[in-house]
Amino acid sequence: MTVATFLSRRERFALVASTNDIAREWLASDVPEVCLAVADEQSAGRGREGRAWLAPRGVGLLLSLGFRPAWLPPTQAWQLAAVTSLAMAEAGEEVAGLRPGAVRLKWPNDLYAESGSNVAKLGGVLGETDGLGTDDPRAIVGLGVNVDWRAADFPADLAGQMTSLREAGGDHPIDRAALLESFVERLEASVVALRAGRFDAPEWVARQLTTGRLCWLELPDGTVETVRAVGVDTDSGALLVEDPATGNGQQKVHSGEIRHVRLSEPRVAATSGKAAARGGV
Repeated sequence: MTVATFLSRRERFALVASTNDIAREWLASDVPEVCLAVADEQSAGRGREGRAWLAPRGVGLLLSLGFRPAWLPPTQAWQLAAVTSLAMAEAGEEVAGLRPGAVRLKWPNDLYAESGSNVAKLGGVLGETDGLGTDDPRAIVGLGVNVDWRAADFPADLAGQMTSLREAGGDHPIDRAALLESFVERLEASVVALRAGRFDAPEWVARQLTTGRLCWLELPDGTVETVRAVGVDTDSGALLVEDPATGNGQQKVHSGEIRHVRLSEPRVAATSGKAAARGGV
């Protein structure tokens, strides 16, 4: 399958309010999957819980993909965002010259660069769905990545929390066009596999940054709970945390049950038993 047949529509914009809105409009006008909208700049980019995404023109890769996933069970729709994240992680490592596994995933929707004990946010993923379980399901996966942004130009209030592929790669210029093509190539292979019922669960699990760390879970009412993440559930996409009552066993946390996840400590051995770059698209 070639990229030309994989993507039903592909268009680049200099400035849009939100690439997610563009993909939504295409799906509403009967554009087939998979459609791809890319922008140099967004005026109203957003992330989870309506957070804003702000980045100067020309330093980031901002895109949204539109799917009609009638071929995917509704309970597995989260895998679309997962394979999108994995494709970008691998593409970012390739173009920035990073070691395999250097780009990590912070459940449920962030990409981080890891170097030793230091981690910093590279980008965010925003998944939106409509009509799952009907004869016209639609899913939009938006992705914003800090690509060729110099550390000296990071916003002062976020400089300690964020990074870019340029900085993670040693301050080498990054070709955004090359990153996009590498991403599309990897995404195509992943979506073809997903349509055939194959999801790379081991890779998704291995890249999780939260596993083995204490995390703050911000609940919808604003309260915060501290939990130890012990993994992720490959069936539901949920975060697995220790049972706070006993310290043994596991509980599942679904993204709709919380507003944000923050790391509260470096990684430690797991026991058994939410934004840099104003994250989102």
